[in-house]
Amino acid sequence: MAYSELIKSFDRIREYMRQFYVYGFRTRAEYDMKSARSYDNERRRVQSWLGNYMRFRQEAGGREVYLSVDSRSVAHNPLHQAFKAKSFTDGDITLHFILLDLLAGDTELSIHEIMDGIERHMTHFDDAQMPDESTVRKKLKEYEKLGLLVCEKNGRELVYRRREDCVTLEDWKDAVAFYSEADPLGVIGSTILDRMDEAPDYIRHKHHYMLGVLDSEVLCSLLMAIGESKAVEIGVRSRRKPSGAMMHTVFPCRVYVGAESGRQYLLSYHYKLKRMTFHRIDNILTVKPLGIEDRAQWYYDLSKRIGQNLWGVSLKKDAGLDHIELTLHVEEGEFYIVDRLEREKRCGTVERVDNHTVRFTADVHDASEMLPWLRTFTGRIVDLTCTDSMIAETFYEDLNALSQMYGGEAHV
Repeated sequence: MAYSELIKSFDRIREYMRQFYVYGFRTRAEYDMKSARSYDNERRRVQSWLGNYMRFRQEAGGREVYLSVDSRSVAHNPLHQAFKAKSFTDGDITLHFILLDLLAGDTELSIHEIMDGIERHMTHFDDAQMPDESTVRKKLKEYEKLGLLVCEKNGRELVYRRREDCVTLEDWKDAVAFYSEADPLGVIGSTILDRMDEAPDYIRHKHHYMLGVLDSEVLCSLLMAIGESKAVEIGVRSRRKPSGAMMHTVFPCRVYVGAESGRQYLLSYHYKLKRMTFHRIDNILTVKPLGIEDRAQWYYDLSKRIGQNLWGVSLKKDAGLDHIELTLHVEEGEFYIVDRLEREKRCGTVERVDNHTVRFTADVHDASEMLPWLRTFTGRIVDLTCTDSMIAETFYEDLNALSQMYGGEAHV
């Protein structure tokens, strides 16, 4: 198979780039998604975009290929390049420039006038194939949806014209530069930056979650379904069969982004399970829009109510909430502990009991998610209680194990 830098489908290259970025210690023989020739083609394709970040390491089992990116020295996410290598046919390119030429300036044309104009242009090319009217209508509709063209009714027929561009990009370059790296759909901002003479390179991010850009196509499809109140069929990577996918019919309601890890999650109503569920978006392989959901507002309201008691992205099968109370001892001058509680309380509340005691309370869907956070207050905890007895028991068991490991005494 001949190698080409351009791609038609992003699904396969998305998986290879994730493998190179996350599992860079694998050798060529350990990639079992496709044949060795497919691996070589995809590796060369990635290297053509990200040559400055591709690294090689020779090990006993073979040569390992991986991506190495130092976020401290990178102003712009290099993974955006993958979305800018879309392939087109000769007919796509020809039709694109002919349409923009016919509608130059303030020109307004009907579909019949556009077809006549295309036919005139085609006479200047040898062996040019005239597109049929259906193809042109689809292209006009696509450009209208993209915002390139405006369609209006003039009498009994529709006329098309180019949309006026009154935006001065220079005035927005700092905002666009920040958006391109901070927003889950930052690839839009990256594409806008490509149109500028010089993109800002003085913005740096302490926590730069670059890998999320590979999920932009899936995320965009989900957000469009949410905006249009449509159910979707999603193909989710199967743990039992990594090369396959489990199909789920859901109604997407909200997207959550983890502040600590940058991971993106979809909260949706699962029709078969008849309850709200979370799916990691990087595990979603395909998104197929279905019909409009008549009960959309009810599901949106349900997701909003659930969101009021979320600590992370875990939902128990039952609808009950875990009530948790954490009492801390605060010494003189440790005001930063109270400030931290206020900053990190999420759906909880903070109460100052006295000058040296602070109480944190919360009602959450799954208190087990809070254990890593609770452990960060070890040494200041006066009391910890939870309606789910396993939470406090697990906490104190872990504390005792840690204490005994270093020769300390067990706590009650």
